[in-house]
Amino acid sequence: MKYLYVFLISVASLSAKAQHRPVSLAGTWSVKLDSSDKGMADKWFLKSLDGQIKLPGTLDDAGLGMPVKTDTSLLSKEIMLHLARRYRYTGAAWYQKIIHINKGMTDAAIYLERVIWKAECWIDGRPAGSQESLIAPHTFSIGKLAPGKHIITLRIDNRKLHDISFNDFAHAYTDGTQIIWNGVIGRMELVDNGPATIQSVMVTGNPDTKQISASVKLHPETNNSLYLQSRVILANHTVLKGAPQPITKDSVQHLTFSFPRAKLWDEFSPNVYKLEVEVTDRKGKVLSSQTERFGFRKIGSKGSELRINGRPLFLRGTLECNIFPLEGHPPMDAPGWIKVFSAAKLYGLNHLRFHSWCPPEAAFRVADSLGFYLHVELPLWSLNVGKDKPTVQYLEDEAELMIKNYGNHPSFCFWSMGNELEGDFLWLERLVRKLKKEDSRHLYTTTTFSFQKGHGKSPEPADDFFITQYTDKGWVRGQGIFNTNTPDFKTDYSHAVKGTSVPLIIHEVGQYSVFPDLTEISKYTGVLVPANFSAVRYDLQKKGMLKLAASYLKASGSLSANLYKEEIERALKTKGVGGFQLLDLHDFPGQGTALVGILNAFWDSKGIISPAAFRQFCGPAVPLLRFDKAAYTNNEIFLAEGEFANYTDEALNGELIWTISNDNQKVLFKGSFGSKLIPIGNSEALGKISVPLHGINRSQQLQVTLQLAKSKYVNSWKIWVYPDQDNQLPANVHFTTSLDTAVKLLNSGASVILNPDTASINGIDGRFAPVFWSPVHFPDQPGSMGLLIDNHHPALADFPTNFYTDWQWWDLITRSRSVSLDQLDHKPAPIVRVIDNFFKNRNLANLIEFQVGKGKLILCTMDLHSDLIKRPAARQLKKSLISYAASSKFLPVQTISIKELATFMKILRK
Repeated sequence: MKYLYVFLISVASLSAKAQHRPVSLAGTWSVKLDSSDKGMADKWFLKSLDGQIKLPGTLDDAGLGMPVKTDTSLLSKEIMLHLARRYRYTGAAWYQKIIHINKGMTDAAIYLERVIWKAECWIDGRPAGSQESLIAPHTFSIGKLAPGKHIITLRIDNRKLHDISFNDFAHAYTDGTQIIWNGVIGRMELVDNGPATIQSVMVTGNPDTKQISASVKLHPETNNSLYLQSRVILANHTVLKGAPQPITKDSVQHLTFSFPRAKLWDEFSPNVYKLEVEVTDRKGKVLSSQTERFGFRKIGSKGSELRINGRPLFLRGTLECNIFPLEGHPPMDAPGWIKVFSAAKLYGLNHLRFHSWCPPEAAFRVADSLGFYLHVELPLWSLNVGKDKPTVQYLEDEAELMIKNYGNHPSFCFWSMGNELEGDFLWLERLVRKLKKEDSRHLYTTTTFSFQKGHGKSPEPADDFFITQYTDKGWVRGQGIFNTNTPDFKTDYSHAVKGTSVPLIIHEVGQYSVFPDLTEISKYTGVLVPANFSAVRYDLQKKGMLKLAASYLKASGSLSANLYKEEIERALKTKGVGGFQLLDLHDFPGQGTALVGILNAFWDSKGIISPAAFRQFCGPAVPLLRFDKAAYTNNEIFLAEGEFANYTDEALNGELIWTISNDNQKVLFKGSFGSKLIPIGNSEALGKISVPLHGINRSQQLQVTLQLAKSKYVNSWKIWVYPDQDNQLPANVHFTTSLDTAVKLLNSGASVILNPDTASINGIDGRFAPVFWSPVHFPDQPGSMGLLIDNHHPALADFPTNFYTDWQWWDLITRSRSVSLDQLDHKPAPIVRVIDNFFKNRNLANLIEFQVGKGKLILCTMDLHSDLIKRPAARQLKKSLISYAASSKFLPVQTISIKELATFMKILRK
């Protein structure tokens, strides 16, 4: 068993309380854009600048730069790539501020929290250096500063300095989500380091023995006749006070003491302490003071199992790709991050992955306080890793800054070198080993998956954990399964993960696209414009389909939620899976408008699924059920096996109760697995269900529920049961696969169900799962987004269904070809409509009806005639359509002539 024992302290560079309070530099600054790069040659650092801007802030906030024009009347790839900026500027910009200080400073420094990409500084015309970082504060040492007036001048250049990503996709430097802004967005301060300043604190401890050893780095000129005083605070009460310790000549001082009452930090008990370290003189006068938040936790593994504080850990995560549509950059204060983490927690998550970027200090602090496990990455998403020496050095420097600025946070548990990296894996391995040696408080992985040949399917030599979408034995996410494999609810990923030597985290689960929520447009009141949403709205309006948008959203979203449920439950059922990372719980409006979230880009609900319903299958404790299939006939027995994924902080005890109820919520069957002790972990069989279905004499949707009695832990699944009987064709209804036969029958005034061979239809191949990621980013896919079903239509009276795609439709959809109604002058209202992707918005259908002269027609482009013995859902849908066609309710509203029908079908023929 391997553990990383840590006593952790959150540290921000230059955050110490010095002899003088920091001077805030926030407020009004002068500004001048330097698009021609004349500023250096013309010595703007010696001149007054004439524009004005509020800092912290960006040029976008101030409306400076080139106005961006968008044409939302054209649904183009360009407009769908990402949200549109109102203004754009790439290049150097100069900022200047006059300050007055009352007291002199012995070792002044300027602190700028988060800049893109390079910042240079002058004080009173004197250069104070330059900084390059996308993830850490920029600091500039000024030296002695006399009381009075001073002029600070900054030159900030947001142009690309290093090739850190493919197509500028890395979320530390991109216009895909975060924009490539220019300015300063975080704290801006003038501080006095002084000769006794605490520069950094790094603490390592063993929570089992409660031994703490802290390293405190002081200013090199600190007098060694001084002392270090420390105390630990919990909930504003001092719980430990260390004795004064004389400062030695060494620049790094070591503090060691015991803390037997220490409480551990995790998702259930996020105990956040404060450590106060003071530099004092002989008389006890405080010369410098620094107070830091910290927590105790041990993160590690036992074989392929993740462990937190000695018990099994399962990560229920999603990605954060720098998606903040109002500001175009991440929040730098607690409230913005409280919304993010609170929303994630509400939906049962305990983990966030920061895809190809590192969040600011505020994010770590909030995660600490709420007990979230963070996965942080270098700003890297490259296919040429390690090939450019300046870029290599830059990334190694960024890694050191991550340790210095954020490495002590208890929430900082996992560290990857970047996303889907390709290139020099030897350099990546050396970097990982170097970082592990310097800072063993995190678990490391070389890359968050890789498509490079010879990599991605198994762990790298230096990996503490491994992130992938498949191994050399098979897929571990539904993308490679749900469209090709007949659905069952007993399968897990045990075969694929067998033999994995370190914990496996499933990579970017889901990516099921949901139709745009056009009511969201009004939310964009900041620096970004939803031109992509507006273009979709215009296209729908032009085609007379705008009224369908809300239903499209709800139906496609409900399908997506179903697929996420099955994805998550398969992961929870698998021994050897350490967790999953969704892509995404919320929308990603970049990379071709990837609307893959249950929540929108603002972390607000789309009304698809409630948090409580999502937590039933995504939470610390989840009842699970394994069963064969979704659709049954009433001569079968429903067999299921119950399990429980318990990733709370203790074993659970209680009675496991199951029920099967009908669509009127009447309980038809019930039983119990008895009282069970449920240990922490998963994959233990707890009981079986065996229910003969012969008493179900009509087609029904049933709900199977499993609950731990007297607890909030409950989960449910839907199955469909159909009577096992032959479809008798009444004399007044004709079923045919031939258009010519259908025309003859319609001419005679007959009621006809036309079910052409799908191979003969010039349409779109049926696909159960919706668009993967984005129809713009990945255009070569069938591109549908599920069904919108008129489930109250009498044609479906004997085929129970909701208004959206559910598992009983899988066989029908995968044996279908949808047809376009766009060529018809008068568009019928389909009984089963296929939701086209929002980049095409074609009017598609699988099931429609027409009045054709004296005859009446049902056209179904799902296969209802092949191999029906093995296809209960297809057999039942056929029966329902026949019953409807034979009834007095068969009264199609839409009229079409024989000639129009023949022309329509001719167009459809291959």
